[in-house]
Amino acid sequence: MVSPEGSIVGTRSLPHATVDDPPWRRHDLVGTETWLLTTLAEFATRFELLAFVTSGHGSAGVLVREAELSSEAPALPMIDYEQALPEDIRAAYAPQAGGFFDRGSAVMLGATHQARQMFWIEAEAKSDFDKADWFLGVPQYWAWRLSGVAASEVTYLGAQSHLWNVPAAHWSEIVERRGWRRLMPPFHPAWDRLGRIRPELSRRYGLPPGLPILTGIHDSSANFYRYQTAGLSRMTVVSTGTWIVALSDHADLATLNETRGMTCNADVYGRPLGGALTMAGREFAAIAGDGAANAKSSARILQELIAQGTMAIPSFGQDDGLFPGSAGRGHIAGPLPRSDDERLTLAVLYAALVTNECLEALSSKDLVILDGTFLREPLYASLVGALRPECHTAFNLASSGVATGAALLATHGMSNKVPLVTLEKPEPFHCPALPDYAKEWRSRVISEQHRFQTT
Repeated sequence: MVSPEGSIVGTRSLPHATVDDPPWRRHDLVGTETWLLTTLAEFATRFELLAFVTSGHGSAGVLVREAELSSEAPALPMIDYEQALPEDIRAAYAPQAGGFFDRGSAVMLGATHQARQMFWIEAEAKSDFDKADWFLGVPQYWAWRLSGVAASEVTYLGAQSHLWNVPAAHWSEIVERRGWRRLMPPFHPAWDRLGRIRPELSRRYGLPPGLPILTGIHDSSANFYRYQTAGLSRMTVVSTGTWIVALSDHADLATLNETRGMTCNADVYGRPLGGALTMAGREFAAIAGDGAANAKSSARILQELIAQGTMAIPSFGQDDGLFPGSAGRGHIAGPLPRSDDERLTLAVLYAALVTNECLEALSSKDLVILDGTFLREPLYASLVGALRPECHTAFNLASSGVATGAALLATHGMSNKVPLVTLEKPEPFHCPALPDYAKEWRSRVISEQHRFQTT
C-alpha cells in the first residue's frame, strides 16, 4: 500500500510457492489469488483504495481462455522459469528464437523466456494451446483476472520475453513464424486504467466497486521509472537482489553483447534501455556462506583480502552472467577466508567487482544509482564508487523501489509534482592497492574464460 505521496503505508507478503505438476513445475496461481484478494479486502477496511497495479519479474506468463475468467485457475500453467527444459525442447527452440534484438538477451537458463515457455507448452499440450485466447505477462495476467481486460505491455514484453523486438518496435521473428500473433492482446501503456474491478470480485471481497485496475509493469522498469519521474536522465540504475539488473538510458545499443549477459529492455514509453543481467545475489550467498547472518564485513578485512590476493573467481551459480562458460565453475583463488566475517567481506568485494563489470559493459560514465539488498553492506557502495572514479555514484536506501515506481503509475500525467528521490553519496574507500587488484581479478577472469572455451 503506497500513499499518493509515494510513502509505503502497509506491506503484506506471501512465500513463493510452486507445485510439481508433471511435466511442469508451476506457480500456485489459485493460492496466490486467494491471498491477494483477501489481503486487499483487509486493506480496504483501513484505507481508501485508489488503484491497483502489479509488477513482476520478466520470466513469467500465462496462456488463458476468456471462458476461464470465472474459474479459479487457467488450464495451462505459469511455469517456474528455473525449471530445467527437456533437451529436445531446448535444442529445437534455439534456432527459432531470432536475432539478438528479437530476443533482447541471450538464451538463458532453465525455462527462462516467455517465448520458450510457450514453445514448450505448444509441443507438450497442443490441443489446449490451440484453445487459448491470450498470452499474458504475469502483471497483465493479474490485471485481466481483476478487470477482465486483456493487454500487452512493452516493458514486460521487453524484459527478455523473446517475443518483442524493442528497437524495431515489432513482434519478434518467432511470433510471426509460429502464428502466435493471435494470442497477443492490444498494447496498453503500463499506466493505463484497463477497467474497474469485476463486480463479482467487488461483491465477494468487499472491495470498492469502482477500483481502477492498471496494466502493470516489469519490476526493474518500475524501479527505473521511479528515477525518471524524479527528472533524472543519463543514468545507469543498478538494482540488486537475486539478480543484478543494470539498466542504462544512454547505452550504445550497437555495443550490447549477448554472450556477456547484456540485454535490451524497454522503459515505460517503449524506448530501449541497454542492460546487463547476472544472478549475483545467488553468488553472493554462495560466497558468504551459511554464517553470513551473524557475520560483519569491515574495511580492515577488505584491505587484508586485497593485500593477500584472495579473489572470488566467477561464476558461483548456474548462469554464466557476464562471463561466458563460467557457470558452476566459481572458486576462490589465493588464501582462503578463515572466518565468516572474511567470507562475507569477500562476497561484498565480489559483488562490487561484478557491478563494475556491468557498468563497464554499458560504458557508464555519468550518474550511477545503486539500490536494493546489497546496500545492506555499506562497503558495497563505497567500493563501486572507488572502482569507477569517473562516475557520479549515488545510492538509495529505500527498499521499496519496485512498489513505489509501480504506484507512481497511478498518477502518471496527472500532476506537475516531481516525486522526491533521496540519493546519498557513498563514504570514500581509500585503498591504493584496489585498482591493481581489480585489474588482476579481471585478467584472471578473462584467462579462465579462455581456458573454459578451449576445453
